[in-house]
Amino acid sequence: MFHVVLVAPEIPPNTGNAIRLCANTGARLHLVAPLGFDLSASQLRRAGMDYAELAVVTVHADWAACRLALANLGATRLFALTTKGQRRHASADFTNTSDIVRSAESLADLATNTAPRFLPNDVFVFGSETRGLPAHVLADIASDNRLRLPLMPGNRSLNLSNTVAIMVYEAWRQNGFAGGA
Repeated sequence: MFHVVLVAPEIPPNTGNAIRLCANTGARLHLVAPLGFDLSASQLRRAGMDYAELAVVTVHADWAACRLALANLGATRLFALTTKGQRRHASADFTNTSDIVRSAESLADLATNTAPRFLPNDVFVFGSETRGLPAHVLADIASDNRLRLPLMPGNRSLNLSNTVAIMVYEAWRQNGFAGGA
């Protein structure tokens, strides 16, 4: 299925939520050190509940070790989620929406946005909650694969675990929720 990479996560509940999400979607979770918490943290366990044994979670010493492990799993197509991304994670779809007023911006988006088509084994890379992705990680990811989620003007970002959930479910949806019940 898909791979979720959290680079230097800092907040235990966000990682716990990602563990639960990965267990429920079949995605693999990769944590890149340094971690801002101990993996036995009570907040991590509480958020992940009893899903830890159902999820495939790997901790990597650094980004290079994570890249090597992903390559060994055949996962080579990387997408970064960043507020600096110029490409949206998904396209606007106005089929069957005769009652929706289409703004000039959304019509322009339909014409110019070529959202990615996600495939099994794709990798979604997320940065830490306070610093985002380090420059050396972003440099490894094609600029066209640096994605953003649309937000209201003036807002900075979504919570990390919410962003992970949006991305994984969009990718899974595009693949017909393969393997899901």
